[in-house]
Amino acid sequence: MNTDPIADMLNRIKTAQAVSKPAVELPFSNLKYEIAKVMEKEGLLEKVIKKKKQSLRFLHLVLKYEEGAPIITEIHRISSPGQRIYSSAKDISKIKGGIGVLILSTSKGIMTGEEARKNAIGGEKICEIW
Repeated sequence: MNTDPIADMLNRIKTAQAVSKPAVELPFSNLKYEIAKVMEKEGLLEKVIKKKKQSLRFLHLVLKYEEGAPIITEIHRISSPGQRIYSSAKDISKIKGGIGVLILSTSKGIMTGEEARKNAIGGEKICEIW
């Protein structure tokens, strides 16, 4: 059993896109939902939908492709439950020369590295995507 639900979420997205699936479903959590909403806002996912079957809640993520190729080429988990990686606002660098997106957990919620830099907020580095 994977003890890191965020790594599981990122792996499911990466694997589903590798085989050109239109969508992926995963167990719901507020953190995963917030990360997915940031990915949707950044144009990395087509749509994020909260669903419920009986008493189970889950996320339905509609994946995004451009001319048949996945928008997301790589996803890297940075922090893990056993090793948290933090960064101050001034130490947040651009990912792949500005092409990629860094997702952070800050005191003001989940946001991109760009937003955190603009708001002068540091936080825990969750993942980087390009």
